[in-house]
Order: sequence, then structure tokens, then C-alpha cells
Amino acid sequence: MSEFAINTKDMARAAEKLRAGDRVLLSGTVYTARDAAHKRICAMLDRGEKPPFAIDGATVYYAGPTPTPPGLPIGSCGPTTSARMDAFTPRLLDLGLKGMVGKGDRSREVADAIRRNRAVYLCAVGGAGALAAKCVVSLKVIAFDDLGCESVKKLEIKNFPLLVAVDCHGGNLFEAAK
Repeated sequence: MSEFAINTKDMARAAEKLRAGDRVLLSGTVYTARDAAHKRICAMLDRGEKPPFAIDGATVYYAGPTPTPPGLPIGSCGPTTSARMDAFTPRLLDLGLKGMVGKGDRSREVADAIRRNRAVYLCAVGGAGALAAKCVVSLKVIAFDDLGCESVKKLEIKNFPLLVAVDCHGGNLFEAAK
């Protein structure tokens, strides 16, 4: 196992080097999106509309941050259970999504799509939303404001500690643990 400092703009190249179990300090741009936002994004794609952010090369963080306290860029922003997005994820991976951050195991279909598209799934520590918030430099709501905490937000992060859970070479920490 190795440790890597990665910027999200280099995720496509970095994914090739990462192996399940590697530790990552992630910096750059991530987009928050949970199941309601994923459903809307896929509906937009079905209608031939542009999604709220460029999927190709993007990294999505499955999180719904709490309201922002005065003087801070974000409230608590721990990861959401990633399996809730599994119905939508293979399609987004096929459109070029390169990184996902969440918690918990993924379906066989998602693991196959990660491998097929040379992407990576990173896990954050569940229950540590205050720790994750310390890595957020800025937040901007970019879509679906009516969803409240589940709106799509553009976050700038710095040195977010993560673990590679599913890599593009077939490595999967959850399968290895079974």
C-alpha cells in the first residue's frame, strides 16, 4: 500500500496508478451529488440536456453537507452510502466520470464499470463529517437548489484523506474482506 497526493484534474492519470488499499490525500474540485441529484442528472441526459457540470473527468462526492455556519465554508459533510447511487453510476462512468468518493461497498455492475472506464472509487471515513469539512476550502451551489443539502455543490478541497476501495485493475477492498 502506498500514499498519494492527487489533484482531481489529474484523476484520469492517477487512477491508473492507484490500487485498492492505497491512501490518498485528494485536492481540487469535487461535486456533491446524492441519489435525488443523480436521478435529475440522468433525466437531463435522457432529454439531451447538459448536466450541471461536465461529467467527463469529474470526481463526485456522495455527500449532503449540513448548513454552513457563519465564518466557515461548509457545515459537516460526511460521506453518504454509495450503493444508493449504483443504479446511475455505470452510465456516468461510461460518460467519463473518473472518481467517486463515498462510503460502503459497490455493486458488481459499478465495479465492472470502474474497471472498464479506468476510474476509481475512494472511501471516506463515515461519521467523520466534521473532519471532512476541515478539508473544504470553498462551496458553491451549482444546481437543484430546491434539494437543500442534496443540491449539487462545487467544492474546492485540500488534502481530503481517503482510501482506495475499488481500483481500475479489479482490486476491491470489500471483496478482499469477505
